[in-house]
Parts: sequence; C-alpha cells; structure tokens
Amino acid sequence: MLHYSVVFLVVALIAAVFGFGGIAAGAVEIAKILFFIFAIMAIVSFVAGLMRQKN
Repeated sequence: MLHYSVVFLVVALIAAVFGFGGIAAGAVEIAKILFFIFAIMAIVSFVAGLMRQKN
C-alpha cells in the first residue's frame, strides 16, 4: 500500500509540473489517504507483534 501512495505522489508531482491542477490535487489526496491507512496498519501490526511476544 505504501507503494501505491508513492506512485500517486509521483503522478501528482508530474501533473503539477505540467500544470494539470485538478489531476495533481486528486492524486495528492489519494496519496495522503493511502499513506495514513498504511501508517495505521503498520502501527497496529507492530503493537500486535509486541503483544504476541509477551504471551
């Protein structure tokens, strides 16, 4: 999922360079959403791994 957020970020940067404002804004929003979902899932699995090691 982190891969997809990086891809959308690159698409947004390329679109911004060429002046496609709407496409760039949409790609940035998708990249942000995917990054936060990835971060939450990474934190949850890290905590679950710590809990599993304690038991």
